[in-house]
Amino acid sequence: TPKGTCLESVKIAIDTGYRHIDGAFVYYNEHEVGQAIREKIAEGKIKREDIFYCGKLWNTCHPPELVRPTLEKTLKILQLDYVDLYIIELPMAFKPGDAIYPKDENGKFIYHETDLCATWEAMEACKDAGLAKSIGVSNFNRRQLEMILNKPGLKYKPVSNQVECHPYFTQPKLLEFCRQHDIVIVGYSPLGTSRDASWVNVSSPPLLKDPVLNAIGKKYNKTAAQVALRFSIQRGVVVIPKSFNPQRIRENFQIFDFSLTEKEMKEIEALNKNVRYVELLM
Repeated sequence: TPKGTCLESVKIAIDTGYRHIDGAFVYYNEHEVGQAIREKIAEGKIKREDIFYCGKLWNTCHPPELVRPTLEKTLKILQLDYVDLYIIELPMAFKPGDAIYPKDENGKFIYHETDLCATWEAMEACKDAGLAKSIGVSNFNRRQLEMILNKPGLKYKPVSNQVECHPYFTQPKLLEFCRQHDIVIVGYSPLGTSRDASWVNVSSPPLLKDPVLNAIGKKYNKTAAQVALRFSIQRGVVVIPKSFNPQRIRENFQIFDFSLTEKEMKEIEALNKNVRYVELLM
């Protein structure tokens, strides 16, 4: 994001009432997020404990000895003492080093063999050290979750699994599995996504143009985006809509003054196309 955009957006979000901020080292804007949080604390608008900040362990940092130093680096950038949630961003590892996306001379990603269970133990140690209040995962499927859950000597199970989730990709099986294990699903791209061809499948239909979402929105005087967000939270899915537009940041928050009927929930559930916008081709 251009310099200062993230700072302003986070301040507007906090003023609007948002308290859950989803960040990552690899977004290159944690310094602005931290500054926004600190400025709002200094203004007396919030206390640190009002904010729920999620940070992420990047693919190049899976070896256990790198986990804590990576989190400490994030805390230094944020200028905060702890994160509320720290998650393994992806279940596969890249070659450790300075390159965020390490590639060979043919432009192919250089992967790295690591043991997710060993990475998880290092995450547990970060929680014990008070650097993260909770720990979780992201983009994990059932098999990868079971590997952690069935790990001998498991100290803390993942509290959450952050995955793509929206009316075109409702994740019913994963949602049910996570419910059984008290793992919260945090849905990214809850509004579909930007049409950025560098990381998004742009051939997939734009979610917010869906006639069903728009028709339901009309009934409640809400946008298709507000209906999509309401649908997720009524299913018990945490939503993290991304926006740098002040009006839409406010709109995305205005979803607590209406609720969808059971019939409407079923209609939206029926929209599922198993369409993944973020294909994670890496």
